Amino acid sequence: MSETDPAPLAQALIRCPSVTPGDAHAQDVLAAALEALGFSLFRLRFGPVANLFARIGDRPPHFCFAGHTDVVPPGAGGWGTDPFAAELRDGVLLGRGACDMKGAIAAFVAACADHLNAGKPRGSISLLITGDEEGDAVDGTARVLEWMREHGHIPDFCLVGEPTNPSCLGEAIKIGRRGSLNARVSVHGTQGHSAYPQRADNPVHRLVRAFAALIAAPLDAGTEWFEPSTLQITSIDIGNPASNVIPVSASARLNIRFNDRHTGAALGAWLRAALAQHAERFDLDVAISGEPFLTTPGEHVRMLRRAILEETGIEPRLDAGGGISDARFIAPFCPVAEFGLVGATMHQVDERAPVAELRTLARIYCRVLGAFLP
Repeated sequence: MSETDPAPLAQALIRCPSVTPGDAHAQDVLAAALEALGFSLFRLRFGPVANLFARIGDRPPHFCFAGHTDVVPPGAGGWGTDPFAAELRDGVLLGRGACDMKGAIAAFVAACADHLNAGKPRGSISLLITGDEEGDAVDGTARVLEWMREHGHIPDFCLVGEPTNPSCLGEAIKIGRRGSLNARVSVHGTQGHSAYPQRADNPVHRLVRAFAALIAAPLDAGTEWFEPSTLQITSIDIGNPASNVIPVSASARLNIRFNDRHTGAALGAWLRAALAQHAERFDLDVAISGEPFLTTPGEHVRMLRRAILEETGIEPRLDAGGGISDARFIAPFCPVAEFGLVGATMHQVDERAPVAELRTLARIYCRVLGAFLP
């Protein structure tokens, strides 16, 4: 299978300190590698974000790899090496983005190189690469997909290279993700002396009663593919410097991770109705980061499972847990799944990926291309 080593390209990408939304020439490095393989390149900048779409072939079937070159900051310290030096130590690649997800992008390219070297593909291969996955995700994948639709580039299947495996390469394929809703609540009352509460209206009490009602019972018991939805209060902010003053307002934030029994709009309405039972005056701001989605397991997912089993000896489970990813933007356009490296060190100090696993991942991707585009 794969003879092209993904490690050198992974090192070159890591050495570009592309902390979101900066690019630091990471996409230039990737573009050069793809251009050498014969891909047509489309550099798409929306707002401050650099994006890249690359395609080879103009016929169906069309297979797309998707990922991101931006990374989170390295943090305050504690690294055993320069986080952007991309050092190799005892067969392990160290650096910010090694597993999330510059390593997978390098494996995309290695797989493409070996597939193309084996003969002209029957259809088309593309890469959708954004620089806005770790940031606001406003000017990245979602904007590129609109451009792809306008220009006739929507694929038949998309594989996202997020690190899906908890501890061992081959453990899990993600075929769905829960939705995410963030809400900020401000309950308004009447300020007063804490010794004379009858002259005031304590917004903290109203907020606490409302939150007690919200967390009193689970939202649901889960579904066939999704775990139960969760509501977590993430902050309560009073900002009251005095111990004998009832404040005029109380604010809080919460996050709901929800399965396919709900929509963001329905949950927003539920929150508003629950708050209205305990507070006459309040503000509620709701932001929906993504709706839940599920790719029904079919032949494309079976191809991916077979490729993983053949290379690793592990039959991966199908999973729809965890946080959100850019796959949420892709799902309305075409079937999508996610498979990448082990994610145990993503966003951590000394993020790393064993080179042997990078090479195995490239072979898996090459097998997928061979099955999809024989």
